[in-house]
Amino acid sequence: MSQTIHSSASSGKQMLSEQVHARLRDAIMHGEHAPGAALKPQDLAKRQGVSLAVVREALVRLVGEGLAERLPNRGFAVPAVSDRRWQEIAEARRTIEPAMLRMSIERGDIDWEARVRAAHHRLARTPTHVPEEGEYYSDAWAEAHRVFHHTLLEGCGNPVLLETFDRMWTGSELARRLSALRAPDRDAVAEHRRLEEAALARDADTAAEVLTRHLTLTAAGLTGCSEKEA
Repeated sequence: MSQTIHSSASSGKQMLSEQVHARLRDAIMHGEHAPGAALKPQDLAKRQGVSLAVVREALVRLVGEGLAERLPNRGFAVPAVSDRRWQEIAEARRTIEPAMLRMSIERGDIDWEARVRAAHHRLARTPTHVPEEGEYYSDAWAEAHRVFHHTLLEGCGNPVLLETFDRMWTGSELARRLSALRAPDRDAVAEHRRLEEAALARDADTAAEVLTRHLTLTAAGLTGCSEKEA
């Protein structure tokens, strides 16, 4: 009996932590907490009507996802635009993803080509912004964007590399939103179209070059550097 009660309480706490994590994640993704802003566990717990332990558990998860950082003796905060980690992730992506794209172009079959075309069509037709979600790009576009890039690379057929891509993608999602906000004149539509065209033309050199430039522009949007400087 006591074991059942304990199990039920533990399950309830886990569910509550999931809910708080989801709410905090959405708030950060939609710009409700500015880059560099403190995430004070006591204030968040009071605002959401939950225990401090539940909020801390959610914040630790956000740190693991790259959406928060733990500061020595200062609690938690949203990563700043200038956070070095963003550039480290960008460097890792520029190293790994063009190689994966080359492998996809070499190994991908006709079904892969069809998935790439469908994913690009969905991305091109999804609105980048919706008024109710604030100034950052929409969740629907973010998901279409993720699916397009994942589909381009999944033709490589290597699950370990794809798992690595997934981790890096999650860790850089906030950086993409911040970069897009700081570089509103960037023509991402044309960049994605060139990626699709080069991949389906089986032009590995061009596709890798376009992808590298695409990733470089995102990183440059955070530093304020030109593409050549980034």
